[in-house]
Parts: sequence; C-alpha cells; structure tokens
Amino acid sequence: MEKFKPVISLLNLDLLLFTAITAVKIGFLLGAVMGFTAFLTWVERKLSSLMQDRVGPNRASIFGFTLLGLFHPIADGIKLMMKEDFVPARADKVLFTLAPVLTLVPVLAAFAVIPFGNYVDVMGLRVELVIARFPLGLLYALAVSGFAIYGTFLAGWSSKSNFALLGALRGAAQMISYEVVLGLTLIGLLMIYGTADLQQIVREQGKLLFGFIPAWGVVYQFPAFILFLAAAIAENKRTPFDVVEGESEIIGYFMEYSSMRFAVFMFAEFIEIILISMLAVTLFLGGWQVPFLEEAGFLFPGGLALPVHPYLTALAQMGAFAAKTAFMCWALMTLRWTVPRFRFDQVMKLAWQGILPLSLLNILITGLALTLI
Repeated sequence: MEKFKPVISLLNLDLLLFTAITAVKIGFLLGAVMGFTAFLTWVERKLSSLMQDRVGPNRASIFGFTLLGLFHPIADGIKLMMKEDFVPARADKVLFTLAPVLTLVPVLAAFAVIPFGNYVDVMGLRVELVIARFPLGLLYALAVSGFAIYGTFLAGWSSKSNFALLGALRGAAQMISYEVVLGLTLIGLLMIYGTADLQQIVREQGKLLFGFIPAWGVVYQFPAFILFLAAAIAENKRTPFDVVEGESEIIGYFMEYSSMRFAVFMFAEFIEIILISMLAVTLFLGGWQVPFLEEAGFLFPGGLALPVHPYLTALAQMGAFAAKTAFMCWALMTLRWTVPRFRFDQVMKLAWQGILPLSLLNILITGLALTLI
C-alpha cells in the first residue's frame, strides 16, 4: 500500500479541487439567479406602471431615498416573513409544506446544465463554465423542470379547498400538455446540431454561415423559436396562460398559502422566467457566443484579427450571456402586460391543435432539408 499513497494523495487533491471549483460555480450561478429574481419583482411592477401610465413602486425608502422603488423587493421580503404562516385546519400538513419545495427545487436543479460561458484555465486545469456538463443536458433540463407539476398539484389538493383544487387541476392539465409540445419544438435543433449537450450546441452556434452570419438556432429554426417561447410561457403559467392562477378570479392552486410558503411559489415563478430565458438564449440566440469573438480574440471577415486576453474573452462571453438573458426576461414581461388571458379551452386547444401539429411539421421540414442538403 505504501507505493500507492502518492497516487491516492493526488486523487484526493484532484477531487478536492474539483469539489471546490464546482461549489464556486454553484454559488456564482445560483447567487446571480437569486439576486436577479429579486430584481425582476421590481421590473415586473415598474414595467407594468410604465405601460399603464402609472407611477409604480415609489413608497419604500431608506433615509428618504427611494431609488425608483428599488427598495420594494427588500420591503416585500420583510413583509412576507412577518405575515402569519397559516395552515388550513383540514389541510394535509405534510404535503401542504412539501408542495412549495417541490415547486422550487426542480426549477433550481435545471440550471445545473446551462452553460453561462465557455471555459477558463485555473491552475492549468480547464474549467467548463457550466455546473454539470453531460451529453443529455437538454433532456435533463426538460425532465427535471417537469417535476414542478407535482408541487402545483399537491398545493391545490393538500389545501382541501375546492377553489385551490380547481386551479391545481387546470395546472396539471396545462403543464402536462405543454411539457409534451415543448420538447417537440426542440427536435429540429437536435437534428441540426446533432447533440443534446447544451455546451456543444452553443459552440456549434459559434460557426458562421456564408462567412459572416452567426449560425444561431434562431437563424435555422425561427418558427421553432416562436413555438418554444409560447410553450415555455404556458409551462410557466404566465399571462396569457395564467388560467391556473386566475388573478381576477377566486381560484389558484396556492390561494390557501401565506407568508414564506406563498413567497416560495412566487419566487419559483420568477426564477422560471430566468430559466426559460436562459434556455432560449442557449438554444436559439447563441448562448455565450459573441459574433466574431474566438478564443484568442476577435476574428473578422477578411482576416482582420484583434487579440484579446483569454480572461477578458471569458468575461465578455459571460457578459453577453447575461445581457441576452436580461433582454429575454424583459421581452417575456412585456408580453405579460400586453396580451389578455386566454380561456382554458383556448389554452388547451392551442397546445394540441396548434403548437403540436406545427412542431411535427417543423420536424418533417427540417428532416427533408437535411436529407436534400
């Protein structure tokens, strides 16, 4: 055993370094997501006030400074923590408590496979800027995020409220329907790029068509991009697909929740906005890719090159990914205050008679194009 000790020590050192790097990536990504989620609660209200010609959030202040209402997310958090944590007498207390967790955790787990950059060299070790990379990353993200349906249904069922149960039944039907069509909208991309590894899909989008057009997914699959956004918004239960909550009706799977349990549902909804935006950016908008930016720097058509330090390149790519994600979040929130709510029968009809056949048609056309080319 003595002669194997150096090898065992080296393995332990590598494992320790890998664990430390993974912990840093988890802390960085989830910290950024949580912070941006709190910011989105302000963006939602500020954007709606601008579109409706209102003042918007402007009450919460520190030493008389309101900063355009930016203190409101902090005030909201304090208010929710101070509220009574009420549990209905007839509720199933175990499932009632478990439902918010089952709503939040799957959404957070899906971020593990989303690449937020290319890679950086740390102590001679190539570190991929993704928490966990494996060949079926896209399928993992779709499968894990789909587990949130259990939280939605259990929240309504465990409340023992007819109105909450109605919202839960609507939620189960809607989320199952759009989970199917959501996956079908992405089959064309898998056929084009030949992989379900999200990091590899982003790298494939770094190529150029005709020497100057970025090979982003939206260029190849623009109809699929529109269908994906529609299905993803419905999966998120946001307007115009918010029949599960029905803000103007007395229904909603979480209507019996209060205090921090309600906050978890609200927080999960905003986090899912970021998840949808990151997936759309990764699959259709080039992910962390910056046009003409290679590993060694910018390489423009015609052979013109501009060297850039590798760390600056990594920062630029992460900044591009963050900017694209912020743009998609803004677009989704603008849509939320623009389009009126559909009826429930219209929501289901759109899934099975609209997006589903169009997704199958897109797969057929993509297959024919790849065969002919």
